[in-house]
Order: sequence, then structure tokens, then C-alpha cells
Amino acid sequence: MPEARTFASLDELRAAVGEELGTTGWLEIDQKRIDLFADATGDHQWIHVDPDRAVQGPFGATIAHGFLTLSLIPSFTPELLRVEGVKMGVNYGVNKVRFPAPVPVGSRLRASGQIAEVTEVTGGVQLITRITIEREGGEKPVCVAETVSRFYL
Repeated sequence: MPEARTFASLDELRAAVGEELGTTGWLEIDQKRIDLFADATGDHQWIHVDPDRAVQGPFGATIAHGFLTLSLIPSFTPELLRVEGVKMGVNYGVNKVRFPAPVPVGSRLRASGQIAEVTEVTGGVQLITRITIEREGGEKPVCVAETVSRFYL
């Protein structure tokens, strides 16, 4: 697993606007993960969960839900950055989410990130991180999003 960029303080984080955070390790997306996501969300559209029918579909196989791909960001984030010297960090939301390309079953994904913005909030800071998730061998990203996190002292 790649080593995350560690920020020892909020001052270090503030000074890192524009900094690239590197790339995570690869994560394979298998049918079991897709099926479990379908069960968790109630989204059982055939393009995700019916391998026999999906072979005849536009992608030649089942594909991961876009929101499954988005939901992987919290698993990638610890490989991209850590903030020390805070009492807690919380997920505050997501901006500008796009899914430029599909994720066929069996794909391997990884994420990269960039510190886009750090602003003051009561008791801490708000961090916007630009996250790009790519598929091994893919020409386009499979997900691009700005995550919004807050870190409190």
C-alpha cells in the first residue's frame, strides 16, 4: 500500500493547497461487491446484477453502479492523506460528481487526489479534495469528485 501524505497540523494542511497526493494501490471490483451494493441500495438493474443478460448489453459484461464507485472514496482516502493533531475528521459532503466511464466487472481501480481548497470553519478547517478514480487500462476516469471534509481541533 502506498504511503499517505501525512499533515502534522492544520497549518501544514493550509499550506498544501494545490498539492498532489499521489496514487493509491489497486482495488479489484468483482461481481460479489457489485451484488452486495445492489442489495444494500435496492438497485438491482440488470446491467449490474445479471451477467447473462449484461453480455448482450452495451458493455459486454455487468458494470459497477456509479454510486458504488463513488462510495469507494472513503476506502481510498487513508492511502492518500492523514491529518494529525485533530480531535476528529468528518465527511461533510461531495461536490461536482461525474462518472465519465463505466466500471466493468473485474476492473481494477485506484484513486489519486489533490488538495483543492482549505477554508476556516468554527473549530477547525474545511478541506476540499479533488479525487479521480481510474480504471486500469481505461482511457477516461471512472469517477471524478470533490470531497468535502472537516477537521476539528
